[in-house]
Amino acid sequence: MIKTTLKIDGMMCGMCEAHMNEVIRKTIPDAKKVKSSHKKGESSFVTKEKPDIERLQEATADIGYIVISTEHEKYTKKLFGKK
Repeated sequence: MIKTTLKIDGMMCGMCEAHMNEVIRKTIPDAKKVKSSHKKGESSFVTKEKPDIERLQEATADIGYIVISTEHEKYTKKLFGKK
């Protein structure tokens, strides 16, 4: 599993977060744990494989936001009660 974090320019409110989440879900169908924060200026999600960032950048630009940077890191599911 891979966690992708996008730095986004242009999100100003909760509706912007909702629009960005919708774009991620439509562009990357297997995206899970999709979250956006206009305060942090970022969106994140988890996928099995590394996502098509160029396609996501184009879709983001279509709704008026700009992907400034992307980061990928290995994601490990956290299980309750396990150490």
